[in-house]
Amino acid sequence: MFREMRRNRQALSREECVRVLQQATSGVLSVAGDDGYPYGVPLSFAWSEGKLYFHAAKSGHKLDALRRQEKASFCVILQDHVVPEEFTTYYRSVIAFGKVRIIESDDDPEKRRGLDLLADKYCQDVSAKSREDEIGKLKQALVVLVLDIEHATGKEARELMEKRQQV
Repeated sequence: MFREMRRNRQALSREECVRVLQQATSGVLSVAGDDGYPYGVPLSFAWSEGKLYFHAAKSGHKLDALRRQEKASFCVILQDHVVPEEFTTYYRSVIAFGKVRIIESDDDPEKRRGLDLLADKYCQDVSAKSREDEIGKLKQALVVLVLDIEHATGKEARELMEKRQQV
């Protein structure tokens, strides 16, 4: 169903893919947009137990697309270092594929879990009370999107792979 990576020698292991998803702070969610055009939107996210969590407004292009077609991909670039003198880029990235569920109900525990995961990742230094107040204020104005990962591949520059193998 999913294509094999062409340069599979540079493939990241499952554990390394998870590490990239835990460390990266943003990526691009790609969905089937209007009139057959792909629609890619940059988003913050959190990873947990084979799932990616996002938050979104209750309406818009992204939600319209996901309501029509739940399949999506999410691309994360953890490292992107251009090395002009070598005519290359030292990169490390992951692409995840899956189906996205839209969690709308404020009573759904998965909605709260997604918001907590996002807050844990991006608001570590904010007090528990401030976080709770903010989640309480925003919870009704947004949805949580959950991408259940069906397939993921990661890849890194040959130079990074060789350097890692030397250690």
